Amino acid sequence: MARNSTAVILGFGILVCVIFFFFLSDDGRKILQWRLIHGFRPDSLLLLKGSREPQVPCYFIFGDSLVDNGNNNHLQTSAKANFAPYGIDFPQGPTGRFSNGRTYVDFLAKLLGFKRWIPPFATAREESILTGVNYGSGGAGILDMTGQNLGEVISLNKQLRNHRSIVNRIANKLGSKELADHHLNQCLYTVGMGNNDYLNNYLSSKYPTSQLYTPDQYATLLVQKLSHQLKKLYKLGARKIGVSEVGLLGCLPGVMGLNGSTCVGYVNDYVKLFNHRLGPVVEGLNANLTDATFILLPSGNSSVPGVTITNAPCCNVTSSGECFPNLVVCKNRTSYYFWDAFHPTDQVYKSAALSVYKVISTSILKEKARTWMSFDQ
Repeated sequence: MARNSTAVILGFGILVCVIFFFFLSDDGRKILQWRLIHGFRPDSLLLLKGSREPQVPCYFIFGDSLVDNGNNNHLQTSAKANFAPYGIDFPQGPTGRFSNGRTYVDFLAKLLGFKRWIPPFATAREESILTGVNYGSGGAGILDMTGQNLGEVISLNKQLRNHRSIVNRIANKLGSKELADHHLNQCLYTVGMGNNDYLNNYLSSKYPTSQLYTPDQYATLLVQKLSHQLKKLYKLGARKIGVSEVGLLGCLPGVMGLNGSTCVGYVNDYVKLFNHRLGPVVEGLNANLTDATFILLPSGNSSVPGVTITNAPCCNVTSSGECFPNLVVCKNRTSYYFWDAFHPTDQVYKSAALSVYKVISTSILKEKARTWMSFDQ
């Protein structure tokens, strides 16, 4: 009797596994096959359990302080946000995010269906790298020298080198380069660079760049470098890539201070030169790398529902534009566009994420965009 019961249970278990295997994505099946050969670990079971939930299996993030979630914490740099009042509205408090709460990639990851924050490269563990890594670094730029006036930064070139090391770790984890490539081809990648190439390079008195290049020449240099870097990302397996435009830097409180309370027109003109060149670069990449999709992502929303204060930061800022540590901040944070002199509030990041997500859903994922109805506030 016991033998018969065991046989029934075993047979039922095999049937469940077969049904489960049938409904898995191709990527999930390959990972399951690899696990059956090499053995399961608790983290792989978690991966398989949730593999059908997100709209993409993984999300890799490249950028500057608008996405940094802790990579600068242990660098010798003044571009840090791992102290109060940063993170005052974030569940874990100050983490290195340049915000009172979440950044736009945190919101975007949730909209995509990820249950956890995408971890920073600095602390990414083996069990999390299959679902993505955040390489963002405050002060970083397209050019290696950008942001060095602040101290150590992780430029886009360095971020790509860090990604190469993650790609190798994924190949080791899955058992082959082919399985890694298949996995990485399905992932989403966003690249947001260029802000600091102006703020902490071309517009900075500590750099001779503006004496060496006209605004036209500099914009051309930046997009040429970025195009080359995006091709490197493609060679590392990226096939779904969103590239952000640079926002209107002349309207940042840290820049408007040069010109009272109005936007600085010539700074915005520099940015427009860059953005106008970025579109044709993205079109050229799509024409030449036909198995990939590159899209332009909006830099953010100029108006956000409920936000009425757009020319002043919520926190008291230092001469460099960051929040003074541990000082009282504004109470009506949802009414403020800017958290410090250069970075938006959680409220604005959320609005920006929704705009970016709608573009990604229709252009890259070919799916209907989800709404905030199911989003965990």
